[in-house]
Parts: sequence; structure tokens; C-alpha cells
Amino acid sequence: MKTKTTSWLAAIPLSAMMGVCAGQAGPSQVGPDPTLPKPERGLLPNMVIAEPAPWGDKTPTVPDGYTITAIATDLKIPRQTLILPNGDILVAEGKGGNAPSLKPKDVIAGIIKAKGTSSVKGGDRLTLLRDADGDGNYDVLTFAENLNAPYGLALVDNHLYVANQDAVVRFDYQPGQTKASGPPETVTPLPSAINHHWTKAMTASADGQYLYVGIGSNSNITERGMTAEVDRARIWRINAQTGEHKSYATGLRNPTALTIQPGTDQLWAVVNERDEIGPNLVPDYLTSVQEGAFYGWPYSYWGQNVDERVRPQDPKKVASAIKPDYSLGSHVAALGVDFSNEAMGAQFADGAFVGEHGSWNRKDPVGYKVVFVPFRDGKPFGAPVDFVAGFRDKDGTTRGRPVGVTVDPKGALIVADDLSNTIWRVTPTQAAKSQQPVAAAR
Repeated sequence: MKTKTTSWLAAIPLSAMMGVCAGQAGPSQVGPDPTLPKPERGLLPNMVIAEPAPWGDKTPTVPDGYTITAIATDLKIPRQTLILPNGDILVAEGKGGNAPSLKPKDVIAGIIKAKGTSSVKGGDRLTLLRDADGDGNYDVLTFAENLNAPYGLALVDNHLYVANQDAVVRFDYQPGQTKASGPPETVTPLPSAINHHWTKAMTASADGQYLYVGIGSNSNITERGMTAEVDRARIWRINAQTGEHKSYATGLRNPTALTIQPGTDQLWAVVNERDEIGPNLVPDYLTSVQEGAFYGWPYSYWGQNVDERVRPQDPKKVASAIKPDYSLGSHVAALGVDFSNEAMGAQFADGAFVGEHGSWNRKDPVGYKVVFVPFRDGKPFGAPVDFVAGFRDKDGTTRGRPVGVTVDPKGALIVADDLSNTIWRVTPTQAAKSQQPVAAAR
């Protein structure tokens, strides 16, 4: 199937579109110091939406020395996954949001964007995948139902935490359990009015005392007013036992996945930035998250680059904004992140995998893959490497869109694909485990 380049309204003059229709890939936008062009403002953004197609006998592509297998299909919008101590894989399935449209263009955009997503209704459930005999064939079991757009997952001791779109809830969990023993207990409500960005990413601190939860903004750049942004565009730190919470970091437009760096208690996040100022603004990013830090939204981006659209301006807040660690490129829509380990092979042992769901608002689509960001001395180092690709063909045919990525300590990358509703498992061969690290060659 061919890509559809959708014009918003045929009657819009060409001159009104010039600011956003160029859409050509700009200078390098990945790394710690991305090239940031001047903002481009047109009346309406260009949209390239691919029609979904079945995988058939195809699979995503992976590097030499790695294999990829579909271990679960026909799911109901899989988002994030969690590896349990016995090797079982827990999958959160759901679809939330439904914020009211502000302008006619938002209605049109919603209709067009929906064509590039799965038509399946979200499962509002947790599914458990088990390979009891290790033969690579997984049983698919329903662990819990009747949740509210579950997304983030964390296991602390014998408690399984789930971040629904409106609350963090807790299940009792015993090793090897295949079904919840009862309904969950609410740990704390989460901001859920409007829910323009509904996903609630979550991870636990290294000692299990705290849960970190990402709460996205209720708009692109405060179109609903600042009242709608109370407790939004930030990360909460929640006491896992009591539910007591505080804002840990702010100014993060939409923190869509969180993880703790191994061997430390350092929180990292991937964040989706703002739209409608051109195809090469603003870069989505991977960053360590500093307690008490402000990351710019809505007043500025990539540190102290002022967004002139925001009213009123706040120069003091802009002056306090810090730069993220690593740009992933504009509009890649990063929705998953996890750190690797030696079991994934020496070439990909030190770094982070990032699931890029893919753009919709630029002429030349970006994302639609899982990348590996090499690290050195605890920080990103070098260019990202395509690790799982082939979700979208050059002619626009789109078979999948990656979301959550989770590293199995035993040596596998688990990828949730919410377009084909598949869970993929990527494993290294013995040869791959002896290759040289990516970062060492740069």
C-alpha cells in the first residue's frame, strides 16, 4: 500500500502552507547538541499517514546475529511490558484519552491520524505470556481485566503496580501467579481531567521505595489555558506504600517512558516535545531526570529557546530551564525506553533501547523503529543505531509501530507493537555476544 499525503483542506492557499509543507529532513538532529532551525509557522501542518498492512510472512529487520520472533499476536493495543522474576512477560493493553477537540483542524487531524493506528478496541487488561518449557512458544493468559487504559508497570517485592490513566493501583503478586487474586487497591489518583496526553509511564526506584510516574500535558502549548495544566507536564514521585506524592521534575511536555539506570538510582525518561513549528522542531529526547529540574515546557524548548506562541511569557522560568541529555530527532514519537545488559551481546551491551512510534506531521516520516543509543561512562555517546526496523517500507506501507521496549536479563529485547497488536522478541546468537561494542568503534 502506498503512503497517503493528506491535505487538510484543498482550498487552503499554497502560501499559507509554505511554512510547514517543505518537510525535508534537516541537518543532524540526534545527539547532545542538535541543530535547531528557526520555527516555521504555517496555517496547517502537513500530514503523511500510512495505511496499515498485515505482516504476512514478513517480520521486522534486526542486525546480523540477532533473530526476531512474534511471541503473541491478536492482542488489544499492547503498550508497555514487564519481565517478571520467573521470565513471564506482563503486557499492559489499553487506549485512553478522548480529549475534546479545540478547533476544526483538531477534528480533521483526529480522523486522519486514526487511519494510521489499529482499529482494535483497547483491552483495558493485563495479559501474561508464559513459555513454561522454554521452547519459544508462549501461552497467552489474562492476568487482570476491567482496568482503565493501563500503561506503566512495576513490580516491588510482592506488589504489582499498574499506572492506569486515572490512578496508580496495586495487586498482590506471588511468584508464578497467572491471574490476579482479586481487584486492585488504589494507591493514589492521577491527574486525568481531559487527558489530552493520557499515557502514564511508570518505573520504581532501585530500592522500591518510590514510584515515578510521567504525566503529560493537556495540550500542545497551553491552548486550554494554564488551569488545565495543573499537575501536568511533569513526573511525580510517589511513595509506593502510602501513595504520598510530590512533583519530582517539571516542564516535560509528555514523558512517555521511564526507567532506572542499572547500578544507580538515576531516573531516565523519553519525552515527546511540541508540534506545529516545523518538521525539524522540536526534538523528542532521552534524558536523565534531575530532581527539582525544569525542562522548559511550555515557555521554552531544548533549554532556553523561547516558544513565542506561549502567552504570557515567563523569562524567569526560561532562565531556569535545563537542556536534555540527548536528542532523538523531531517528531519520532519515542514511547519506550530500557537499558541494555551484557546478555544482549557485546555490541549492544552498554546503552539504551528506545521505541519510536513514528511521526504523522511531516512530509518525510521519521521513527517507526527501535534504536539503540550507545552509552559511555554512564552517558549517551555516539549516534543511535537502528536495532529493530522494517515497520514502515519506503513506499509508505506500515505493518507495525513500536511502543514499549523491555530488556530481559537473560538476553532478549521485548517490543510491543500497537499497530499489528504483536509482541516481538529479539535475541542474540552466540556470535553476536562476542562482537565489539558499538560505542568503541566511534
